[in-house]
Amino acid sequence: MSIGEIVVAHEYAISTEQSLFQGGGSDPPNNLFLEVSGLTVLLGDIISTMEFEKSGDYLAVGDQGGRVVIFEKKAGKDVRITSANFIWVPSEHHSQFELEQLDYGDLQPPKFQYKTEFQSHEPEFDYLKSVEIQEKINKVKWCTTRSKSLFMLSTNDKTIKLWKVTERKAKQVKEMNLNPSVYSENALLAERSFVRGEHKSSFGNGNYLEWKEKTENRMLPSHVGDSKEANIGDSAFARCRRVYAHAHDFNINSLSNNSDGETFISADDLRINLWNLEVNDQCFNIIDMKPSNMEDLTEVITSAEFHPLHCNVLAYGSSRGFIRLVDMRQSALCDHSARILHHVESRGPKSFFTEIIVSISDIKFATDGRHILSRDYMNLKLWDTRMSISPVAIYKIHEHLRPKLSDLYNEDAIFDKFDCCLSGDGLNFATGSYSNLLRIFPYGVGSAEGMTLEATKLPNRKPHLQVAPRTRRSSLSNLTRGFYRPGREILNSESNDLSCDLNSKLLHLAWHPRTNLIACATGSSLFMYYA
Repeated sequence: MSIGEIVVAHEYAISTEQSLFQGGGSDPPNNLFLEVSGLTVLLGDIISTMEFEKSGDYLAVGDQGGRVVIFEKKAGKDVRITSANFIWVPSEHHSQFELEQLDYGDLQPPKFQYKTEFQSHEPEFDYLKSVEIQEKINKVKWCTTRSKSLFMLSTNDKTIKLWKVTERKAKQVKEMNLNPSVYSENALLAERSFVRGEHKSSFGNGNYLEWKEKTENRMLPSHVGDSKEANIGDSAFARCRRVYAHAHDFNINSLSNNSDGETFISADDLRINLWNLEVNDQCFNIIDMKPSNMEDLTEVITSAEFHPLHCNVLAYGSSRGFIRLVDMRQSALCDHSARILHHVESRGPKSFFTEIIVSISDIKFATDGRHILSRDYMNLKLWDTRMSISPVAIYKIHEHLRPKLSDLYNEDAIFDKFDCCLSGDGLNFATGSYSNLLRIFPYGVGSAEGMTLEATKLPNRKPHLQVAPRTRRSSLSNLTRGFYRPGREILNSESNDLSCDLNSKLLHLAWHPRTNLIACATGSSLFMYYA
C-alpha cells in the first residue's frame, strides 16, 4: 500500500455526491445516519472504543452511553469502480493520476452495513464506596468461536460482560384466517337462551347440548384457520451470557483475549487479572503494582495485551513509559518482568510535563508477535521485542505542541489518550491527533514522510468554542501525573494559539485485519477510509 493511494481515496470521498462506502442492506435505526465521506455514522453518543472482528467481517463500536453497535460486511462480490457507476464532480485540484485511476477502474472497498445494537451497561452507583459507575464502554473485544454465533466482551469501569450475538429468521404473518368455530362459540354465548339461564340437559363437561349442536353445524375444516408466514430477513439478537464483576478496585482500561481461546485478561490502574471465559466468579491476579503505602505510588498500568501467538506471554505499558513483557510460566505472580522496553529521550531537560507525556496510552502487538506499536502523547513508536534499549522507529505526531505543554496542561488536554493500530501485514501504522487528523506511516520512513488526513466531511470548517460533552472523572493514573481539574472549557486554536483544535480529536481507530481499511471515530461520527 502506498500513502499516495490513501490520499486519492480520501479526495474521492469528499469530492463526490455519492459515497464510496455505501451501507447497503437493511435501513439503520432512527438514531443512526449515513452520509458521504466514507461510511459516516452519527451515533447518539460519543464513541469510546471500536474493534474489527478477526476475520474482518464485523466491526463493533462502543459509546459513552453504554451501547454497542455492530456493523457487518455486506455480502457479495467486489465490483470495479468505473465511469458508469461513479459520479464525478469536476474540480481543478485533481491530478492526472486520479483521472487515470477512474478510467482504469479499481476494486470497490468493502461495504459495511448496520447489523444490530444492544445496551451493554447501565449507570450504577456503588453505595459502599459512594462512587458513581458510568455506563461508558471502555473496551470491546471479539472472542474466538467455532460456531455461527458471535461472542464478544465489553466492559465499563468495573464490570465485564460476555455477549452472544445470534442470527434468527425474522418472520411476519402475511395472511391470517381465523377458524369460524371460535366465532361460533362466542356468538352462542351471547344468545338470549344463555342470558335467561334456560336449563337444558348438559354433558359431563358442562357444555349444553344446544351449544354443541350449533357449534358442530358451523364447524369448517381445520385448515381454514391456518395462517401464512413470510420471511422478512435475518435479524441479530444479543444476549448476555456471563458477567465478570467485583474483581477490580480501580477503573478497567484494557481487555485482551488469549490465543488459546479460553482465557482473557482485564487490567486496571494497578492490577491485571486472568479470567476463564467459562468461569465468572473466580479470577487470578497475575500482576499487582499496588504498594503497601499508597503515598509511594509512582507508576500505574495504562494498557495491556496478550501475545498473538504465545498464550503464556503478555505485555503491558505504564505511565512512566515502560513496556514490560512477562511470561506467566515463571511464577504465579508476574512481578518480575521478562523484558523491559524503555527509551530515554536525551534532548532537553526533564520537567514535570515531560514526565506526563511519556505515559503510554496504548500498545498493540503485530501479527508476527515480534514487534510492538506503542503510543504516548507526542510519539508513535515501533519496538522490536529483542531490542529493549530503543525503538526501531519513532514517528512524531504533533511535535509543534511541545513548546505549549504548559497550555495543554492548563486545558487538561495533556491527559488525552490516543489509540494506535497496525495493518494486517504490519507494514503500516496509524494513530490520531487533534483537529480530527489521522496520521498514517509506512514502515521504514520517518515522520516527515507520513500522511495526514482530516476525518471530517467539512475539512475547512472554522473551529469554535465548545464545552466538553462529558466531564471525565479523575482516575488514579491522572494522580500519578499531576492534578486533574474537571469541568474546564476546551479552547480552540484562535484563543490559545496552539494551531490546532483541541476540542476536535481523533482518539479511537482500528485497522481492518485483511484489507487497507481504517475505521476512525471523531466525537459521535464514524469514518472509514480505504486505500
